Amino acid sequence: MSKVGLGASLSSPAPGAPGGSVFADLTHFFAPRSVAMVGATEDLSKFGGRCMRQTIDFGFTGAIYPINPKRDTIFGQRCFASVADLPEAPDHVGIVLPAHAVPIALEQCAERGVPFVTIFSSGFGELGTEEGRAAQRRIVEIARAGNIRMMGPNCNGMVNFVDGFALTSTATIQGPRRAAGDLGVVSQSGGAGQVNVMWRAQQAGMGVSYQVSCGNACDLDLMDYAAFMLESEATKVVAMLVESISDGERLRALAERAYQLNKPIVMVKVGRTDVGSRAAASHTGSVTGADDVCDAALRQIGIIRVDDCNELYETAMLLRQQKPFKGRRAAATSISGGNLVMVADLGAALDIEWPQYQADTCEQLAKLLPGFGATSNPTDLTAAAIGQPGAYAKATEIILQDPSVDILIPVMTITNADDVRSVADVAARSAKPMALLWTGCTSNDPALTHQALVAQGHAVYSDAYPCLKAVRRAMQYSEFRESRLHAVSSRPVGIDRAAARRFLEQQTGPLTEQNAKKLLGHYGVRVTQEYLAHSAQDAVKYWAQIKGTVALKIVSPDILHKTEAQAIRLNLNSEAAVSSAYEEILIAARKYRADAKIEGVLVQEMVGQSHEMFIGMVRDPTFGAVITFGLGGIYVEVLKDLVFRLAPLSRTEIAQALNELRAIKLLQGARGQAPADIEALIDCIERVSWLAADCVDKIAEIDINPLCVLALGQGVRVVDALVIPLC
Repeated sequence: MSKVGLGASLSSPAPGAPGGSVFADLTHFFAPRSVAMVGATEDLSKFGGRCMRQTIDFGFTGAIYPINPKRDTIFGQRCFASVADLPEAPDHVGIVLPAHAVPIALEQCAERGVPFVTIFSSGFGELGTEEGRAAQRRIVEIARAGNIRMMGPNCNGMVNFVDGFALTSTATIQGPRRAAGDLGVVSQSGGAGQVNVMWRAQQAGMGVSYQVSCGNACDLDLMDYAAFMLESEATKVVAMLVESISDGERLRALAERAYQLNKPIVMVKVGRTDVGSRAAASHTGSVTGADDVCDAALRQIGIIRVDDCNELYETAMLLRQQKPFKGRRAAATSISGGNLVMVADLGAALDIEWPQYQADTCEQLAKLLPGFGATSNPTDLTAAAIGQPGAYAKATEIILQDPSVDILIPVMTITNADDVRSVADVAARSAKPMALLWTGCTSNDPALTHQALVAQGHAVYSDAYPCLKAVRRAMQYSEFRESRLHAVSSRPVGIDRAAARRFLEQQTGPLTEQNAKKLLGHYGVRVTQEYLAHSAQDAVKYWAQIKGTVALKIVSPDILHKTEAQAIRLNLNSEAAVSSAYEEILIAARKYRADAKIEGVLVQEMVGQSHEMFIGMVRDPTFGAVITFGLGGIYVEVLKDLVFRLAPLSRTEIAQALNELRAIKLLQGARGQAPADIEALIDCIERVSWLAADCVDKIAEIDINPLCVLALGQGVRVVDALVIPLC
């Protein structure tokens, strides 16, 4: 059996990519041996002047070549008239020119063999005009023909704190160069990426390894820069601020590499609202929003999605410690009871658990502060801990030893510096993660600050909610890594991929229910017993063969929703009822649409006591085949108790996803009811996910509703299905 991991079916390697990687080798992009600036000037009111000044002041030690035909020197550096006049081909060239002049400069770079170019200029695709798009296509053509990899246009450049190279105008790096850190920052936006994320992370005490603001990203994209940062030993976490994701397969490859290196990616993906949702023929299309898919896809591939820029570095602060969580069980301790109540409430709302301590832990805490502190979790040390040397640290050590605790959150207010340092020392030594919630300051050492502790590698927060959100995100990352150990997808037995594809090639337009079920049959999906009748006599004959209650349905490629056409009859159990229903259905169908092509009437067994579920697929333009499943029947669009996943899926992934549904309790046997055949449901979802993955180039949508899940051991039945081929 073939096996497919998260990085399967990737695009071809990028030009200049090492070892067949789909990402470019950006070694000399980030750390060039020489750099040139086309459009350099000494006028600091202009972009070219600020970029030139920053490159010099940031401490770049390689050759710097200003290019401006009107000047002999710029900031003490010899100036050249053009790229053609340079004494060598620089590794990296910045271009700050009017849009119409950019192609000429780019052609000169190609002639000199320049490998990397950053185009700061605007006036391209961001305009949203055909003229702007054409101008952008032109520079891409020049770059490709000249084997140039290009950042931009309409960007704000990059900063390399590791090697001391900056090619940007941002004021956030003015003054003495900050020490390099372990956070990589990637964004399309300049202001948001360089100020809201990089600068504020540094203000919080974190160090940054690399930062990129790539603008239109018409060639190199966000994934290329993030991949370079992941491979760097200097980077432990990559923070991404993303406006659009152009290639879901490359993102999956990036996430897979991050998983292999155990370097988390934290992302803000803006554009959550689903503006202008498309009309769709199936339930799947109407209940699947673009952001729903993105959110589920990021979670499935292990990218931690957060809501705001501050959460990027606040989450990274904890993740960079690379201390895995065993579960969701947290403990907190403080002398402030009010803070503990707040922490407990907010944590519980985020699905963080507060376990009871084991007996030995309670005994040790009681001995530490006899007659005062409570031994419940969260733990109120009360004022008895004030002035008792080492009480904070000792309580911290005791709680960390409890096997029921996965993370400890010491809550400090205005505290003696020795107590803060002692707790931080315990955190540094602990194999378990600790998040320090410090709402105040020290009472006796103003030099000991949140920023100072963060710079030492600690995760320190001023407010409860950001702290607990970061804790929960870090827990989710550990949960993902644990789930990946069991999440390799194996193609189930009994699948005939070739037959399914041949069948789809023979179809035109939406598949009728009968043909949709034939397609599902090629993947081993169990459907109802049914026959196609062309007369009332046929219908009666087939009813007798089924030997039970039946349903009759119109079969027409022009009538996708039979209920709307009133061309369906249920619970028929006599010859007269079946014969009459056949005629009624034909009349209703012709009334609904007079020109509809009628292929016949389906006589179908009525499934007994069961739970109605839904399985769907849509072809997402970014992520490909997306599977949707959840509560079915008439409740699909009303309750929307659904989950989304990228195909194909492993049985482990499906089981985990089912547990996210509110309906799972019904399937498990709520209020004394018999449990449903969940294993058969998992098998069916797995098979549909492989159909979606195998035929994503041929299928636009799949809609299975209802899928009846029978009692334990009795399997499932597809009662109704719709498949819309890709036009």
